[in-house]
Order: sequence, then structure tokens, then C-alpha cells
Amino acid sequence: MDVVETDRLILRNFRQGDAADLFAYLHQPRSSCFLSLKLEDLGAAEAEVAKRSSDDAHIAVCLRSSGRLIGDVFCVHEPPDTYSVGWNFNADFGGAGFASEAARALFEHLFSVKRARRLYAYVEEDNIASQRLCEKLAMRREGLFREFVSFVTDDEGVPIFENTMQYAILRKEWAT
Repeated sequence: MDVVETDRLILRNFRQGDAADLFAYLHQPRSSCFLSLKLEDLGAAEAEVAKRSSDDAHIAVCLRSSGRLIGDVFCVHEPPDTYSVGWNFNADFGGAGFASEAARALFEHLFSVKRARRLYAYVEEDNIASQRLCEKLAMRREGLFREFVSFVTDDEGVPIFENTMQYAILRKEWAT
């Protein structure tokens, strides 16, 4: 991906040296949808960084002031012109508007450079912060999928299904 800069952030591909910062927020994911990405140790984080650095689907979000990785945004291309998008940030940097700033820059890049027609995001019902971010980005809630996906099981190994919302926005609706 081309490097994208905002007032406070740099969005770039993952690279060697990002492992410790990635481990800081993926050793104990806050949202259940990221549990499958849980990293057990720094070695696992280094392997994940190597994997992410080989494609444009996961984009590192770094502070311009220090270069420190504080989270990531992702965009999975679904040809011909649709992208599934999302974000995951270190909680230590929450409340400062970084996720909003990064997502807005990602959307602008996808709509103007990649010529995306449609972006959509899945958000679990209990993830209020991501719902608010979708709404702040002018995405509309398109639907609620009841008992859509399971990320965890109960004590007896039975899947616990979560309700999931789908948000979306079209290029023609995007206003920066």
C-alpha cells in the first residue's frame, strides 16, 4: 500500500520492528472478533508481522511523532470494487480519535485511489465503540445478523453465538 499520512498518523505496510507494539494489543484482544489473532509471545508477533508485511490487507497505523505502531486497519478486497474494512487499536491510545482519523484516511484512500464502490464492516452487537465509529464515518447500518458468528465456547464446548451488525457506505455517499 502507498504510505498515507494524516495530521497525527502514518498508515503503512507492516515491517520488521513492529512485533512488540503489535503484541501489546494482540496478546489480549479486547474484541471477541480478534480472539483468533491472539498472540502468545513475541515470537508469534514477529511471525504475524512477517505475514502482514507481505500484503496490503493489514495496514499498520503509527504515530507520526514517534513512529510507534498503535493499531491497524484492514481492507479485504472483494472484486471488482468492494472492500471489507475494520480496525483494531491498542487500548492505551483510546479516546484520542486515532481510530477515526485512521479509518477516515483509509476510506479516502480506498475511494479515491483504489476506486472502491462500496465499503462494509461487520461489528458485534456489544462493540459500541466500533458502532459509533461506523456512524461517525457516515456508514449506515444495513442489517443485524442474529447469532451470526461464534468466537468462543462455553464451559462445555458449545459455541456462544453473537449478533453482528453490518455497516456500509458507497463512494457516492462519501464526503470527506
